[in-house]
Amino acid sequence: MTPWPYPLWIAHRGAGKLAPENTLAAFRLGASHGYRAFECDVKLSADGVPFLLHDDTLERTTPAQGTAGQRPWGELSRLDAGGWLNRHYAGEPLPSFEAIAAYVLRNGVLLDVEIKPTPGLEHHTGVEVARACAAHWRGAATAPPLLSSFRPESLQGAREAAPELPRALLLDTLWEGWAGVAQALDCAAVITQYRLMTAEVIGAVHAAGRRALCYTVNDAAEARRLLGLGIDGIITDAVDRFSPSAAGLFE
Repeated sequence: MTPWPYPLWIAHRGAGKLAPENTLAAFRLGASHGYRAFECDVKLSADGVPFLLHDDTLERTTPAQGTAGQRPWGELSRLDAGGWLNRHYAGEPLPSFEAIAAYVLRNGVLLDVEIKPTPGLEHHTGVEVARACAAHWRGAATAPPLLSSFRPESLQGAREAAPELPRALLLDTLWEGWAGVAQALDCAAVITQYRLMTAEVIGAVHAAGRRALCYTVNDAAEARRLLGLGIDGIITDAVDRFSPSAAGLFE
């Protein structure tokens, strides 16, 4: 397998559930617990600005409603993306991907960018997110982001736009043909829901020359099971309980 620059432990959406997900505040909190790699979700505004948000719609994590990708960045950037969690984070904005890239590059940490397209814009979102990553990391001393997605169309768009960036196929089920799709997209990794990652699956992924990662592992027994199987990456919400300082150590 090709060299793998990413650490074993990856903080989910910045700091899991301890701070408003996909915000700079979450990244800062995750970093305060020693994490040096972060997962985040990136989609496009109506005017093509990459920004961080998990859901297709706005109502779960902002006071607004409707499809996020149908609003221009000027509107999205003014929304409160922190007050839904608690008053301490009230006023925390939705971050642009440019702002997150600046934080990551300045602090020398690594990134797993999940391409999260608005439905119908799968390929286009993959193209634009990959272009943004290539531009921000051009000449950087740290490893580029890992581009992951549940949508093969998004990964294909990313491959066309920036073939040099590593890609990962995300799986919430082991649907028929997933291994062939990972091969066709020249993925560097496969990331599954943690219950799907068995000795057989990890063996098949490794035999194909890819890395095996899983999400979202918050239980110590599951983490130990996966470590015993030789997992290459664990995405977790439990940044206050799982120590990233060494493989298999728990706070």
